[in-house]
Amino acid sequence: MFDQCLYFNTAALARRLDKEWTEAFAPFDLTPPQAFMLRALLDQPGLLQRELSSALSISRSTATRALDHLETKGHVERQKAGSDGREVAIFPTPQAMRIKTALNEASGVVTARLKKVLGGQRFTDTVDQIKGVRSALE
Repeated sequence: MFDQCLYFNTAALARRLDKEWTEAFAPFDLTPPQAFMLRALLDQPGLLQRELSSALSISRSTATRALDHLETKGHVERQKAGSDGREVAIFPTPQAMRIKTALNEASGVVTARLKKVLGGQRFTDTVDQIKGVRSALE
């Protein structure tokens, strides 16, 4: 019935992938969105909140909620940026820095498993096609 439905098939895929990354990030007490956000901040400390929202393709309010959780868990610190005080830069804490390698490795394990199941080229082609569709719809 829904074989050719983009919404149904991408939503089903998203649920399945969410399960994979939920299991990978459970040892860190992070949800996949929190973990990917933290990984972005570990890679680029000092990102402004608007830059982080843009990089992750999420709204600023969604970013704020995720950052609130990461801050509560002791993984990030917000600092005012600029003279007007409206911009906020986000920095990983030393606690977050200590889990950087393990967090990246946990994500890498999932990616390697998916590449093995799908085949490396198919994996790469699928990611590229999904990015292209997403970009075309923006």
